[in-house]
Amino acid sequence: MPSPVCAITGVGPGNGAAFTRCFSHAGYRVAMLARSEDRLRDLETAIPNSKGYAVDVADAGSVRAGFARIRAELGPVEVLLYNAGSGAFGDFQHTSADLFEYAWRVNALGLLLCSQAVVPDMLAAGHGAIVVTGATASLRGGANFAAFAPAKAAQRSLAQSMSRSLGPHGIHVALAVVDGVIDIPNTRGMFPNQPDDFYLKPDDIAATVLHLAQQPRSAWTFELDLRPFGEKW
Repeated sequence: MPSPVCAITGVGPGNGAAFTRCFSHAGYRVAMLARSEDRLRDLETAIPNSKGYAVDVADAGSVRAGFARIRAELGPVEVLLYNAGSGAFGDFQHTSADLFEYAWRVNALGLLLCSQAVVPDMLAAGHGAIVVTGATASLRGGANFAAFAPAKAAQRSLAQSMSRSLGPHGIHVALAVVDGVIDIPNTRGMFPNQPDDFYLKPDDIAATVLHLAQQPRSAWTFELDLRPFGEKW
């Protein structure tokens, strides 16, 4: 029997790479999605059972073509990890219409498009999981989050609607709200004087997401939050 397929959007050096390692180790074949396939080649070499696909989640045609390739080459997707996100920041007076719309397209529309691409096979199988990487901004709009917060709020609402719609059909939709600074080289450079426990470790986030994807249906989680133990909230 072939190994199950996990598709991960927004794969980069942080959470996306950690998700790929975690799910590969757990026995999945992993489709890694990013706008440029070039940046995925090193991960393909380093992580077994992984394959990169150039997909722009904000573009419906790109999503359709990308997931058609994944299905043809790996098989139907059993788990979708929606990790793509636009991190543009600024107050509302300095937020252009294009920037506002793009944040929504990546965070909310992309979730809709990617989920619609994989759900038919999940419905046919009678099971599946979609786990969305959310943010605290979905619950409150900071002064400099005029584009990001509404986009993440729309994403959260969509995920909740999907969970209520798909749950009775055996498809678990969950939202992991990530609150804190991810431990990657770029953020280490931005906060050079912070101790290790200031950061969220991508591998620890990935372990929780794997648990969400494999939860027994008698005790499903819709939303949980993840933050370093010292984070002020």
